[in-house]
Order: sequence, then C-alpha cells, then structure tokens
Amino acid sequence: MAKTSHIGNIIVALFLLAILNTPSQASFEITSSSPARLVTFAQQPVQERMLSGYILTQQNELIPNVTVVVKSTAGEVRTTSDAKGEFRVAISEGQVTVRFEGKNVTPMEQRLGPNDQTENLRIMITVVIAPIQESVVIQDTALNPIIDQRNDTIYKNTLFERDDQLVQTLNAGINAGQHEGGGKSLEIRRFGYNLDHGGVNGGLKVLVDNVQQNLGTQGHGQGYLGQLKSLTPELIEDVGILNGPFSAQYGDFSGLGVVQIRLKEALPDLLTLRIQGGNFNSKRAFLAYSPKLKNADAFIAYEGAYTDGPFINPGRYRRDNVTGNYTLHLDEHQSIGFKLNVGRNNFFSSGQIPLDLVNDGELDRFGFIDPFNGGRVRTGIVSSYYKNEQASGGILKVDGFVSRTLFDLFSNFTFYLNDPIFGDEIDQHDSRLQEGANLQYLRPNKVFGNPGLFVAGGNFLAAQINIGLFPSVSRNPNRLELNRALGIDNPGVLLTSAHANVTNGAGYVQQSIDLLQGRLHLEAGLRYDYFRFNVRDGFNATPTEVMPFSGVEQSGRFQPKGSAAYTVSDQVPLTFYVNYGRGINSQDARGVIQQPDSPKIATTDFYQASVAYNRRRFSVSADYFLIDHSNEQVYIPDDGSFEFKGPSRVTGYEAKASAQLNNYLSINGGLTQVTNAFFRGTNPRIYVDSSPHLVANAGLTVSGIRGFFGYLGYRHTSNYILDGEDPTSRAAGLDVIDFSMRQRIRPWVDFNFSIDNLTNKHYYETQNYFESRVSPGDPVIARIHGTPGYSTGFAVGLTFHLWAKK
Repeated sequence: MAKTSHIGNIIVALFLLAILNTPSQASFEITSSSPARLVTFAQQPVQERMLSGYILTQQNELIPNVTVVVKSTAGEVRTTSDAKGEFRVAISEGQVTVRFEGKNVTPMEQRLGPNDQTENLRIMITVVIAPIQESVVIQDTALNPIIDQRNDTIYKNTLFERDDQLVQTLNAGINAGQHEGGGKSLEIRRFGYNLDHGGVNGGLKVLVDNVQQNLGTQGHGQGYLGQLKSLTPELIEDVGILNGPFSAQYGDFSGLGVVQIRLKEALPDLLTLRIQGGNFNSKRAFLAYSPKLKNADAFIAYEGAYTDGPFINPGRYRRDNVTGNYTLHLDEHQSIGFKLNVGRNNFFSSGQIPLDLVNDGELDRFGFIDPFNGGRVRTGIVSSYYKNEQASGGILKVDGFVSRTLFDLFSNFTFYLNDPIFGDEIDQHDSRLQEGANLQYLRPNKVFGNPGLFVAGGNFLAAQINIGLFPSVSRNPNRLELNRALGIDNPGVLLTSAHANVTNGAGYVQQSIDLLQGRLHLEAGLRYDYFRFNVRDGFNATPTEVMPFSGVEQSGRFQPKGSAAYTVSDQVPLTFYVNYGRGINSQDARGVIQQPDSPKIATTDFYQASVAYNRRRFSVSADYFLIDHSNEQVYIPDDGSFEFKGPSRVTGYEAKASAQLNNYLSINGGLTQVTNAFFRGTNPRIYVDSSPHLVANAGLTVSGIRGFFGYLGYRHTSNYILDGEDPTSRAAGLDVIDFSMRQRIRPWVDFNFSIDNLTNKHYYETQNYFESRVSPGDPVIARIHGTPGYSTGFAVGLTFHLWAKK
C-alpha cells in the first residue's frame, strides 16, 4: 500500500509540474476544426483588424455554435463561436455589419465603424428554445443553479474500466456507491436522502436519449438503474443534470432531479478503435464504424469489458454492449432516426461483508462469505424518433421505444440468519417487456407583447413484468424444496411470484415569458401523472410459503412548477433565481396491491433560492434548498416486507465554482451541505439516515498543450448516520483522487492512461446497518455491512482515429 501511495504522489507532482510550466498567457491559435481557418483576408488588398469576443444569453451563460457573419466592401466572412462561446476573425478596416445567428437564437445585427472597438466584445443574444428542451448546449463554464451541463471531453479522454466510474463524473451533489463491486445498480444518495437504487425518497430520474432508465416494480428495488450497464462512455455527446423537479417534462422518480444523457448521432472518424488493459485482470475494447452518408448520420459500435477487481473471490465482471444510430435528415427542418442498444452483463461478487470481522482481522477487506453472490442480465432497446422544426418557429418531437430485459440477481445479505441450514441466498428474478412514447411541442410566442415559449407534451410508459423472489442455494432456486424434503416448515424461507402490468400516462404544459428586455424570466408549468397497477399471482396453486398478490389499483397526482430568474444588468453578470417544483415517485406494484390504503405515489416539494455570477471565464453559484417529502411506503423485494416512512424535511445549501485560468488550464469545484434532515412530527426527533450530509468535488484540467489532456479529480463525502434513532451508528466517509490523461502521438492515434483511486484510499462504497449471522452456530448480531471501494487501479490504452470524415 505504501508503494502505491508513493507512486500516486509522484503522479500528482508531475502533473502539477506540467501546470506550473504552462504559459499563463497564450496567443490565439486557430485549429483545423475552426471554421475561421477557412476564411482569411490574407490575400485581400486591404488592411485588416481583428473582430473577437464572446456570446452570452440574457442569464450570462456562454453559447457555442452561434454563426458570426461579417459583411463589408471586401466581401463576406463567417465564423462560429467555439465551445467557450468565443469567436475571432479578421475583418477589413472600414465599416462592417456583423450578424449573429444560429439555431434557436434570435438573430441580431450590429454595425461597427473604423474607430469602434472590435476586440473582446461582449455580445448578449436571446435564446428562443431553452437548453433543457433543445440541443443548444449551455457550457458548464457558466454555472446555472438549475441545470448542470457536462460535455463529452471527460468521456472520450478517460479510460473507464467499469460503468460506475462513469456515474462518478456527474458530481452535482450525487453520491453513488456499489453493492456488488460493479455488476449491480448503484445505490444513489443525494440531498441528504438515500434513494436506494434510484426510485425511493423522491428518486433520481435518469434518461438516455429520452428513454427512462429507472425500472419500476423491479426484482431488486424500485426505480432500479441497472440499465446503465449498457451505456458506452465514448458515445456520450453531453449530459444535462436538472437539480430538482423544476420541469413539467419529467414525472415519476424526478423528485430529487433528472439526469438526461444524450448520445452522439455520428462520430468524427470513419473507424474508431480503443484497446485498453490494466491491473485486476482488466481489459476493454471499443470499436465503432461511422460512415459518411449524404443527408444522414450513423454509427454502429461495440464495447466489451472484463475485470476481476481486487476481490479474493474474482468478480468475473463481463459486459458486452452493441449500440447503433441512424438519423435521416429528410430536409432542412425534418429528421427521423432509429436507435439500437443491446447488452449483457455477468458477474460474481463478495456482496456486503460484516465490517466488525474486517476490523478484528477475521475477514479481509476484499474477502467474502458466500461465493455465489452476483448476477446475469440481458437487455435490448429499439427506439425511434421524429423531429420537425416548423417555419413558424415551433418544434414537434415524437419518440418511442420497446425494451426487453431478463434479470437474475443472487444475493445473501444476512448469511444464516433466517435459514441456519442452507443459508439465506435468494434469486431475484425480473423478466419484462416495456413500451414507451413521448410527444412534445414547443412554440415561441408573445404574452402581452413579451417574448415567451409555450411547451406542451405527453408521456406514456407500459411495463409487463414477470417478477419473483426465489430461495436458492449455489444459484439453484430450490432452497424451499430442500427444506421441505427435511420436513422443515420455515416461514423465513419466502417464495413470491407475480405478473404485474403497470401503466403510466401523463400530460403537461409549461409557459415562460421574458420581461425587462430579457432580464426577468418567469416560468410556470403543470403536470398530471396517472398510474394503473394490475397484479396477479404467479402461481396456479399458492403454497403457504408464498406471498399472494392479486388486484387492480390506480392513482394520479398533479405536479405544479414555477420559477423566476432576474439578471441585474448587462454590465453586472449577476442572476438571482427562485424555483419551486413538485416531483413524484411511484411505489412497487406489489406493495400497492398488498397495502391498498397506503400511499401509492409519494410527493416531493422542492424549494430553491439561488444566485449565479458568470463573468466569461469565471463562474460561481450558490443556492439554499428546502425539500419536503411526503409519507411513503416502500416495498422491500429482498424479503417481501414493508417500510413505512413518515413525512420528512431536508434543508441545506450548495456552492459551485468554475474558472478558465488560461487557454490551457481550468479548475472547478462544488459542494452540497445538508444542514438538517429529519422526519417531521417526531419527538424526540428522528433523523433521516443512510446518506452523507456533505458531498464535495473538485477538478483540475489541462488541455490544448501539443495534444495533451489531463484531469485530476477529487471527491469527498462525510461520514453519516445509519440509524435515525441512534446517531452514534455511523458510516465512514471517503476522500478519493482519480487521474486521467491523453497524449496525441500522431494525428490518428492517442495514448491514454488513467488511475482510479490514485492514493489507494481504503474506503467503502456502501454501508448498511442490519442483523446477520455469519455461520449456523454464531449469534445474531446487528452490525454494519459494507462493500469495499476498489484499491488503486491502472489502465493503459491506445485510441485509433482512422479516416477522418473532415
């Protein structure tokens, strides 16, 4: 361990040395990818001057991909704002007319005379379609307390060995941890709440190309996010994180925010190949073919990955994913597309082990008790989408998907607590077919003469699920039969099976208006979700050990939204925000049928007041939040029990900062601090448990130095209570540093190197407090169980970019 930490310190020192040798000021360099290179006045027989500056929205957010058209007596030149919203082009000395135009922005013209200032201009324009609704991507160098943005830089330059590493890049106050060393859905913690696998205590809604990843009424947990195992990092275009239920577009599981991941429609090279390997017997390959087509964008990609992890019982974690896209541009305003994603996932795991045995030296940190924990998953999604940008300025979007999932998860949480002969291993089975569709219409309009945007839409999701809990031994679901063969009638050996049909339909409207020349932005929305739960028993003859399910229930909820943003002035880039939104999370259909008088849908009322300061290359934001969550019933698929939670309240604040120090070096950081989290109406007060109250992150990025990219990331979580009635029962926090780099060797090949857990920190991904019995003759002990985080992991790779299309 000391040797690994020493290597980590050397890496940090070399990285900082490279930064110190970075020039603090750099001249502007036009790359081959910049449209400005294609237009030059070098051959014009006139004197030149430079036109440069940056482009912002009314809320001081930098905008890329805005076209700058300059007309003069010497002719016309064009350029486009870059990823930082900046532009630079040579123009003639005489009078010129500059026009700023682009997709979803209001065109603006400005005349500049021979003596007018033309460099370092600050251009403010109006965005017609908000970034959360359309692909005008506001960059994360300008902070917005409502929306966090991530572009593809970190995803295409970092070597990811496991999918959970990808989720860690989101930050935004999201703390995620593994139960099984990689193969199982992450446990999500945010804003002082433990969301289990994404679907309780408000939930965190995750979508990939508008396809919901949360699986309701799932075999292991409500809102289960295991579908993310089929997500390939190199294909991510950008990620938008909505920091609360503030948009009417999203319903179920959106109480604590929404993560919308958008994939690329094409790749810049005809053929892309990445091969990588590392310690823990880790290996990974990525291969993508993206043809150059007329009026179309397309790719087909394969990802294969394997790792054993640092565990004594090797993880044997294998993933294979195939992803494809074909988008046909029917004309300038219409496009139709088709997407495919197929994946498989096999793994073994050590599960959650008793930490008292680890502390006493009786069990290694990477040891195990049951060698058969793990699972196998098969998934497939086919989706289609249509988009029509109308001449009137309106946009119509329609998409739909069909998905199929086969899931078996083998777990043994309590070892020999309930079955002292054969152990407590269970097989949680989920076989489902899902269909979904989304419709949205956006239209710029006028409200009392002021510009606004009207949005209306609907969502539909239907799931047919064969779901069950089967007592098993060594992954064979026959433990109930083995007990019967010995004449044992053990009520702790539980078998459940059900066929569930869950339908969710929703409609919403949202209207915004800009006042005071765009400095005051008001928005209000309303959404209604309807759920129907239809469940029947999965057995023809129900034995006494089987929990019966049968019935039909329904429920619906309105969800109001409202927000206001006020920018002080064009010269003072300070914006104040006030936001409110109600989000919902539905319950497992089995719990709805068994307890029909309990809440079928929980609500989350999220209040936020914030301020943001965005000055070109420096941004800072801060907000205060208050979250009221209603009472909630949670069905526990692990044992068929119920957990009843009363209404709760969480308060706290967030702070984020981002700075571009020069053309090569940038830093960013953020923290989320929960000041209180408790169940309302309790005396003495009972606290909300199992989630850290402080989550922080920081990052240092070096890029653009002779083909070099480097990133040093830090994440922190505080320790936290595991029992709301006993504050002394606490889980340990963590401080982890990760490093990644890319060096361009040739125009067509990159060298990649990444280190996970650079300083070899000993920490635990998840920790939970419950009773267990390690061996048949041992006493029952209430103790903390944990899943260890990976020790230092190295990955080395080469990325080939062959036959560039431009």
